[in-house]
Parts: sequence; C-alpha cells; structure tokens
Amino acid sequence: QVQLVESGGGLVQAGVSLTLSCSASGRSFSSYAMGWFRQAPGKEREFVAAISWRLGIGMTYYADSVKGRFTISRDNAKNTVYLQMNNLKPEDTAIYYCAGDTSGRLLPRRTYDYDYWGQGTQVTVSS
Repeated sequence: QVQLVESGGGLVQAGVSLTLSCSASGRSFSSYAMGWFRQAPGKEREFVAAISWRLGIGMTYYADSVKGRFTISRDNAKNTVYLQMNNLKPEDTAIYYCAGDTSGRLLPRRTYDYDYWGQGTQVTVSS
C-alpha cells in the first residue's frame, strides 16, 4: 500500500513559479515510478510528467505542453516527489495529482498505469 499527499498549490499570477510536493508513505519509495497529472474543469485528467524509480535513475518524461517549463524530481531520502513549475500560464490551471506506479514500469504515462493517487492540490493561474 502507498499513501500520497500533495501540497503546494495555490493562486498565482501568470509568469511566476510554483513548486508542488507529494509526500509518500507505505511501500519503499525508491522502488516505484512517480508521476504528476492534472485535470482542468470539464476536461479529462492528463499526464504532466513522470520520473523513474531507482532502476532507471535520472529518467524523466514530460508532456509537450510543459516541457521546458516544468521539472519533476524526487528525493528518495525524504519520500517526496516535486513538480517545479516555471512561467505558469492560465492554461496550467487545474487540480494537480501525484501518482505512483508499483508495476515496475520506468516512465508510465497513462492514467491507468498508476495504481495509487493523491487527493490533488488546486493550482490557479490568473492572467
């Protein structure tokens, strides 16, 4: 079992930076991949970024819409994954979810790849 809790969301103006955190507990954190997804009102949940577990150390993958602006990282000693978001845009407004995939996949990108989810944290970007 894995429990995930996001934090760090808020209301910000366009162009600023914000960092989300996701604290994990339960299974050994370094043994599974982590990802960030987001869901805007009226839209489906979409992939944002993924980071591999220790087998694929250093591997990351991003959606085209955030590539170059967002950075995913993890601190296995702190059981935490981060999403640093720079140059935020109004279209980044959404509920952001962290997720864990314990299957062994290195960089899962689909919602159904992930078996554990956090409760989400709201990010609102005003223009």
